[in-house]
Amino acid sequence: MQGDTIAAVSTAMSSSGIGIIRISGSESFAIADRIYSSKGGRKRLSDQKSHTIHYGFIKDGDEVIDEVLVMLMRGPRSYTAEDTVEINCHGGVYAMRRVLDTAVKNGARPAEPGEFTKRAFLNGRLDLSQAEAVMDIIQAKNEYALKSSLSQLKGSVREAVRSIREKIIYHIAYIESALDDPEHISLEGYPGELDSVVDELQGKLGRLIDSAEDGRVMAEGIRTVIVGKPNAGKSSLMNLLVGEERAIVTDIAGTTRDILEENISLSGISLNIIDTAGIRDTKDVVEQIGVSRAKEYAKDADLIIYVVDASTGLDDNDEQIIEMLRGRQAIVLLNKADLEAVTTEEMLSDKVEGPVISISVKENTGIGELENQLKSMFYKGDISFNDEVYITNIRHKAALVSAKESLSQVRDSIAVGMPEDFYSIDLMSAYEELGTIIGESVGEDLVNEIFSKFCMGK
Repeated sequence: MQGDTIAAVSTAMSSSGIGIIRISGSESFAIADRIYSSKGGRKRLSDQKSHTIHYGFIKDGDEVIDEVLVMLMRGPRSYTAEDTVEINCHGGVYAMRRVLDTAVKNGARPAEPGEFTKRAFLNGRLDLSQAEAVMDIIQAKNEYALKSSLSQLKGSVREAVRSIREKIIYHIAYIESALDDPEHISLEGYPGELDSVVDELQGKLGRLIDSAEDGRVMAEGIRTVIVGKPNAGKSSLMNLLVGEERAIVTDIAGTTRDILEENISLSGISLNIIDTAGIRDTKDVVEQIGVSRAKEYAKDADLIIYVVDASTGLDDNDEQIIEMLRGRQAIVLLNKADLEAVTTEEMLSDKVEGPVISISVKENTGIGELENQLKSMFYKGDISFNDEVYITNIRHKAALVSAKESLSQVRDSIAVGMPEDFYSIDLMSAYEELGTIIGESVGEDLVNEIFSKFCMGK
């Protein structure tokens, strides 16, 4: 219940230098008084100023549990906008558990997953898009994902959505006012004016929707599949990118038969990378399965990295792989550039649509050019988080798409000369859809579902 005082461990439940137990609610200071003892035993935390830190001990009755620092934050100047106490204790799992149990024994209840952030949302401290950004920050896998999530936490999505909603509600109000008072407010010529406004708003929504692909890549990483003939150097490339010997490398063709998956980061870009079996015609049943899987994974990939052995010529197997690349995001890596070239960049450039980069996995050359190419392909150049909004949440994208469709219906109604009250129905539908993004038009079930996915203590 919202009126309860809740407590949870807000740091990871593993051995560390410091552990934090957070208590939030109207009884936070009273509970802290019951379990805290200052060095001299005379200080009451409820008498102290907000945003101060105090040294002392947590006690369960007469038993000293741990030596601690306690931070006091009175609402609304706290994360939850409620009175909050944060106990910094030693980071042992048992020590943190004992401190939490002592707080619960003295009046708090264990917090549910995401309940602190849920309270911040319900108390107006954050909107729903900002609350979701908190979890995105925790789960960020790379520099771009972190910066995008921080931008959303500062309100970038909220401001973009509110700007569009303000224009929509203005025109809803104008239509309703004109219908209620036609003698003083005229709708003559208004459909054409509204059509222009809706066209502008659809453009803004379209740009936000289009940003979702870059947003997905930032948040989840680029689904990347390495393909090539046996012994082209695919597994060696995988090991180089991962930074350790994850794939078995031998001179025997067909060594890789199953799929190996790793998540790596190149200059802040996450790759969910899959090393596959060498693609060739083979009578080996097990190898055939590996080749079939390689082709299936390539179909669903964001990016295909085609590794070619520069020291050998192209054959029918290469032609088969090149055909797989048609119309796909692909980078061709001409490996073994340290050896005498039989296949050249020029030869490959005539056959493939994507960029061709000469590398040597053995000598670790060409990887920097690969990183630059990735940035260019997926982020369309350098990203500025100061003035651009990237949609990284699939729920937000779905709401934006629905809002854009509702605005399309407004334009359709204008085109066929429907009465003005039809416009306001679809405008309101768009307004409500956008409201679900920031939590101004959202049901309790959805709120509970969103926060149930948060980690405990956040």
